[in-house]
Amino acid sequence: MTAARPRRRQVLKATAIVAGAAAVPLALGTAAEAATAPQFLHGVASGDPLPDGILLWTRVTPTPEAVPGSATGPDTEVRWELATDKAFTRIAASGTVTATAASDHTVKADVRGLTADTTFWYRFTAGATVSPVGRTHTTPATDAALDRLRFGVASCANWEAGYFSAYRHLAARGDLDAFLFLGDYIYEYKSGEFCARGTVVRPHAPAHEILNLADYRTRHGRYKTDEDLQTLHAQIPTIAIWDDHEFANDAWSGGAENHTPGTEGDWADRMAAAKQAYFEWMPVRPSVAGTTYRRLRYGKLADLHLMDQRSFRSQQVKVGNGDVDSADRTITGRAQMDWLKAGLSASDTTWRLIGNEVMISPVAFFSLPDYILRPLAKLLGLPGEGLAVNTDQWDGYTHDRRELLGHLTSNGITNTVFLTGDIHSAWAADVPNEAATYPLSGSAATEFVVTSVTSDNIDDILKVAPQTVSLAAAAAIKAGNRHIKWVDLDSHGYGVLDITPGQTQMDYYVLSDRTRKDATSSWTRSYRTKSGTQQIERVYSPVK
Repeated sequence: MTAARPRRRQVLKATAIVAGAAAVPLALGTAAEAATAPQFLHGVASGDPLPDGILLWTRVTPTPEAVPGSATGPDTEVRWELATDKAFTRIAASGTVTATAASDHTVKADVRGLTADTTFWYRFTAGATVSPVGRTHTTPATDAALDRLRFGVASCANWEAGYFSAYRHLAARGDLDAFLFLGDYIYEYKSGEFCARGTVVRPHAPAHEILNLADYRTRHGRYKTDEDLQTLHAQIPTIAIWDDHEFANDAWSGGAENHTPGTEGDWADRMAAAKQAYFEWMPVRPSVAGTTYRRLRYGKLADLHLMDQRSFRSQQVKVGNGDVDSADRTITGRAQMDWLKAGLSASDTTWRLIGNEVMISPVAFFSLPDYILRPLAKLLGLPGEGLAVNTDQWDGYTHDRRELLGHLTSNGITNTVFLTGDIHSAWAADVPNEAATYPLSGSAATEFVVTSVTSDNIDDILKVAPQTVSLAAAAAIKAGNRHIKWVDLDSHGYGVLDITPGQTQMDYYVLSDRTRKDATSSWTRSYRTKSGTQQIERVYSPVK
């Protein structure tokens, strides 16, 4: 990542086989002993890298019956080791953690005192069983001058809608500094309620809608059995935020569209259970007030402000029945907004990246014909009649948006890039000061939205061939929203974000078939924002 050091692509590819290696029993005796020995069935992961630290994660299954969510199984001592070589002859740090049923036998080690900008290998041991080996990297020193930074970016991975081939393709690249996940890592629905064009590709566990702690733990555990997910987590550090489906669809501070008080229990209890399971199963440090908003830094090149737009937000207004402009309504909460504004003002990096759950660029749908409007409204979870804006996005919280964008413009804060998931489609847009008068009003920032890994898009909902409806919809959206430079409503895939001092570029990749485990990946489009411009422009090849 430093200017003086060559790219690590070939080095990373050479070590990929180590990170994906199977767990190796050291000295197990009989087959019966092996069957009852502790096992590492859910892979390993690292996350939230710092110049001097990294968070390590795994889950041990101490006995066969101690499955995720079971609340059974003995306390088990797990040793972790971090080394500067893949043979573990140079141990940089080590320690022990006791895995218990109280934490669903998940293990976290928040290791500090490490050397900045350094590659490490790590593993866990329980009894005579050794976990798969993972590879990770600390971030550069805060004052380091970097020539490049590269993230894999994804969101919206619905287990029942297909396979996580996107993760396999990201892991195979060998040139990524981190994996940035922008929300909807799991989905809460019962089996068959939200799948692939109405077809379950692979069933959820549990089969019912997840409501309590055991349910959320079981669902996370099922996700962590995916081989491609395990491979990616073992390759590079993960930086993740949640969105609504880690809780329930269209979640807000006091409830959710997919939560029925009484029959589905108390919302506060459900949210607390979902958060506990999330922090148990994800390589993420709990931050302010036990949420995901926090800040990471990559030298002098970029800082990354990670948001939580579910824990503190006001309830979404109904279309035609509520004031999206009300100063009494918020998507961030007061404390988080002040934290974000202060961080943006204090930033001395070239780029300010914001990990953003829902789209901040305004989108009006007035120009859409009814046959497009209705399925799009279904995708967005909104009524089909009278749809003007998606009120689950920043469009439903315009006072907060004006405050944030006004802070950027009034303080001369440039090179702010919003990185967004949520809407199962890919977008590239300027974020205008005033959409109605754009481009005369100017742009305060730019936004890259990545599509879903597997979750249904507009053509999937209609069960029609790609581009049957989406091309007309995209054209109408662009015609009515001049700041939106591109939208793809068809594809499933991921993004690769490349950051240099001169520009930030998103390369968009699409999967051939999300329902096939062997799906291929291909580049489709690229857009960039040059330093100092606050504008999006198309480029015609991905960054090499």
